Amino acid sequence: MKHVFIVGSKGIPAKYGGFETFVDQLTGRKTDRDTKYHVACLSDRKAEEFVYQDARCFPVHTPKMGSARAVVYDVLSLLECVKYIKTHRLENSIVYVLACRIGPVFYILKRQLEKLGVAVFVNPDGHEWKRGKWSAPVKRYWKWSERLMVKHADLLVCDSRGIEQYIHDMYARYEPNTTFIAYGADVTPSPLDDEDHRFTDWMNRFGLSKYGYYLVIGRFVPENNYELMIREFMKSGTAKDLVIVTGAQQQPFYDELRLRTGFDSDPRIKFVGTVYEQPLLKKIREQAYGYCHGHEVGGTNPSLLESLASTRLNLLFDVVFNREVGGESCHYFSNESGALSRLIDEAESWSHEELEELGERAKHRIRSLYSWDLIVQSYETLFQGNDYVPAKQAGGRRLARTKGTTTPL
Repeated sequence: MKHVFIVGSKGIPAKYGGFETFVDQLTGRKTDRDTKYHVACLSDRKAEEFVYQDARCFPVHTPKMGSARAVVYDVLSLLECVKYIKTHRLENSIVYVLACRIGPVFYILKRQLEKLGVAVFVNPDGHEWKRGKWSAPVKRYWKWSERLMVKHADLLVCDSRGIEQYIHDMYARYEPNTTFIAYGADVTPSPLDDEDHRFTDWMNRFGLSKYGYYLVIGRFVPENNYELMIREFMKSGTAKDLVIVTGAQQQPFYDELRLRTGFDSDPRIKFVGTVYEQPLLKKIREQAYGYCHGHEVGGTNPSLLESLASTRLNLLFDVVFNREVGGESCHYFSNESGALSRLIDEAESWSHEELEELGERAKHRIRSLYSWDLIVQSYETLFQGNDYVPAKQAGGRRLARTKGTTTPL
């Protein structure tokens, strides 16, 4: 039996979040009976472990302490892994750490696991150190932490080829061992029909109609280019609405954006809060005329994949990570003044058939490259690979490996 410990997500069952959804899909679609998953779950109190989708879920009580909580949570989770592996004398284990938060102590914990014969994989996520919400000292910490985790990980599992290339370019001196497995999405339609009261009530609340709105979904942070998209939409001639699904109104950035753009004077701009009910969110995507994606900080963004799986027209900010995902199924805009507004005005004239063709291209891309079944199969092959052994057993610092498992583009 292969034991795989997953650290770094908030846990399952998933309510929201990219890593949480990934772990939920990984355990829920498992086909390999020779793999046992152990999932760390963030907890506000001491709690008993439980089983979900045949995975052993162990709550990790972590005090609330602001942004430092995630770092402490990862450290406590890894210590729990060490304790469990020792107590049960497990001999065939992998620890998979999601994100690069604990670089300064990673080597100490890695050495403990290495002595137990455990290989440690890391998902480097995106460019967290570039995010605008962080102060300069925090950004420096993130970059330092990333470097240390890249240096000491046995294997880095990148969900973006752009991130994988960045790792090799930035940290060539460490000769990082990487593989690529994408994030996933599901093209299955929403179970809600057009007349379902959950959907119609939501649409009526905001005065929306089928194909009568463009959609933006994502964290309300500057690097997702909300200001650019709002300014450009306000310049466009469309009569459709811009529906922004995000938790915004309680954040200082909301007031700053309102003062800089004057969006409150344009009745088409509608901040509608968050939507956590996944069938409803998928239905909202399906009924949108188009989706605008302004994310520019790297990695494969889950909301983009989910939009390709559901929305006909996708307008993406032109960076390598978004082009990698969207390919020729999407249209792209830059930060040049007028670029997005012209694209929106142009899109208003496209026929139903043209939009349907774009939507089918996007869904084909998801089915062929990003389906959850394909992603889970790739991970199971990776975890069961007999060519992976811990660095200590390999007689050196790095992981002994003869071949990788990737999802091709």
